[in-house]
Amino acid sequence: MPEVVAVANGRPIRMWTEGVPVEAAAREQLLNTARLPFIFHHLAVMPDVHLGKGSTIGSVIPTRGAIIPAAVGVDIGCGMIATRSTLNAADLPDCLRGLRSAIEAAVPHGRTLGRGKRDEGSWQGSRLPPAAVDALWAGLLPGFRRIVGKYPRLQDTNHHQHLGTLGSGNHFIEVCLDEAERVWFMLHSGSRGVGNAIGSTFIALAQADMRQHLASLPDRDLAYLEEGSRHFADYLEAVGWAQEYARCNRVAMMGQLVAAARRVIGKPFSVDAEAVNCHHNYVQREQHFGSEVFVTRKGALSARKGELGIIPGSMGARSYIVRGLGNAEAFSSCSHGAGRVMSRNEARRRFTVADQERATAHVECRKDKAVIDEIPLAYKDIDAVMHAQRSLVEVVHTLHQVVCVKG
Repeated sequence: MPEVVAVANGRPIRMWTEGVPVEAAAREQLLNTARLPFIFHHLAVMPDVHLGKGSTIGSVIPTRGAIIPAAVGVDIGCGMIATRSTLNAADLPDCLRGLRSAIEAAVPHGRTLGRGKRDEGSWQGSRLPPAAVDALWAGLLPGFRRIVGKYPRLQDTNHHQHLGTLGSGNHFIEVCLDEAERVWFMLHSGSRGVGNAIGSTFIALAQADMRQHLASLPDRDLAYLEEGSRHFADYLEAVGWAQEYARCNRVAMMGQLVAAARRVIGKPFSVDAEAVNCHHNYVQREQHFGSEVFVTRKGALSARKGELGIIPGSMGARSYIVRGLGNAEAFSSCSHGAGRVMSRNEARRRFTVADQERATAHVECRKDKAVIDEIPLAYKDIDAVMHAQRSLVEVVHTLHQVVCVKG
């Protein structure tokens, strides 16, 4: 059963955090959100909850009559894709360094600084977009043109150029083994530069629209767009497009990832036609408790009954393919990962390259100073997180990574 927190002058909060620490600042953020007048029924909090910008990461925010753009954030549609192959562990090369290098060359990753530019030492595997990526962009282009017609500044963003690219931070690509030693390919990314531009534009518009009321909000990043307003309708269109872009971006990279693996692994193989491809930073209309509402999942995953999803651990821990149990109290949701226990800056202060090497000794991955902020010790215990949400999902497959590529 979730912990239920009563909120004075607000909606209750239901928290699936048994046995998992929740920082005081994150609790305060949840209280601030729960007091907004358009919150529907209650907030649902997942066990990977931690401090976010404006709204708390690991929260499910149902609303009527308004949406908070900063709750969706700027990595619109960020999520996961995974597919199982016909390979087994014995089919992988004894040394996995070559496989990692092939993936790094095939999928651009790192911080990009505009069209065709590269951040010295971080933009890897630069390539012209293959035909498959161009075809995906052709499907996205009409919607993009409609959005740009209203917001011309979005034209000068990385849109086509970033399709099929990973990004940086906690975005990653992994080769994993499941409980039967079968090989899986998995990656984590979102809507890249164009999604960031869309999110930033509408966060600023919400704050401008509420200029006279910002002082009454506990956090300016809780500024919202009211249903019926022009910017509300435009945001729904733009955020929906960015979420589709993110889905296509993962499809494009999965194609590049599998192609790279085929160049290195001698044995012919195939992959499941139906990969699991799911958002965990997004908003959409849903039916809950007899009402149509907008559900914002900020670092949370849809877990309708029978629905497959992906819950990754850190780069040194296991990940899970899960099946939703359709828990109505959680708005049919679950966690989107392990969740951080400390900031990136704190991780850099606290840990060393030697710590990173020990924590990822069993994984073929980077072990340098630039990825210390992603050290497994900066994340919650994924087993505790999974135990806390046993009423939300059931485990279908347990994955252990053997190769990890970090942006």
